[in-house]
Amino acid sequence: MPVTRKAVLALVSLAAAAGLILGPSLALAAAEPDPQERGPQNVMTDLSTRLFAALDRDRAAIQRDPNLVLPLVDQLLSPQFDTQYTARLVLGANWPRASEEQRRRFASALFQTLLETYAGSVSEWTPDRLKILPLRDDAAALQVVVRTQVMGPGGKVVPVDYRLHKTAGGWKVFDVIVEGASYVRTYHDDIDAEVNQKGLDSVIARLEKTSISNRRFISIP
Repeated sequence: MPVTRKAVLALVSLAAAAGLILGPSLALAAAEPDPQERGPQNVMTDLSTRLFAALDRDRAAIQRDPNLVLPLVDQLLSPQFDTQYTARLVLGANWPRASEEQRRRFASALFQTLLETYAGSVSEWTPDRLKILPLRDDAAALQVVVRTQVMGPGGKVVPVDYRLHKTAGGWKVFDVIVEGASYVRTYHDDIDAEVNQKGLDSVIARLEKTSISNRRFISIP
């Protein structure tokens, strides 16, 4: 599946807004509010604040070895990102036909592929590149869009919207929309065509192979 520039920016900005870099000394303090009591705007603001605090502390080490980012990304993004719901949206009509084992493997492989492809770009972020805008949606809704503006290469301001839905565990991110392009929709279209051509097991195997062997990090120039 081709990796577009928009997809890169989407996942990098998701990483930034989701507070992916958090060292052990900052790991979820007891005083942190219950996730179920935080609104979607609060979730995104809190996580981005923690991201930049951790980056300021560990930026030099991360820049020397981007692989330091990956386990922290996995640890922190997993509870904040609805992996199964995103996988369900990406598979679309193929989801009901998939077995429980296929669903589990697909969701895990898709998530790991995203982590391992984009995690390294997080080290490039600074607070002035991300602005979280006021919430337009009704906070009582079950799904909302948190809008942000990202400072891209050359100073271009790029609108990046995050779709969150309310779950039993609080608000979870499940989609990112960059300049009107949803990465869930993009992945859905690509994977749907591949499943129809090669079968779901083949797609899962490719994603699993990619997540094991393709440990590279893509940065936005």
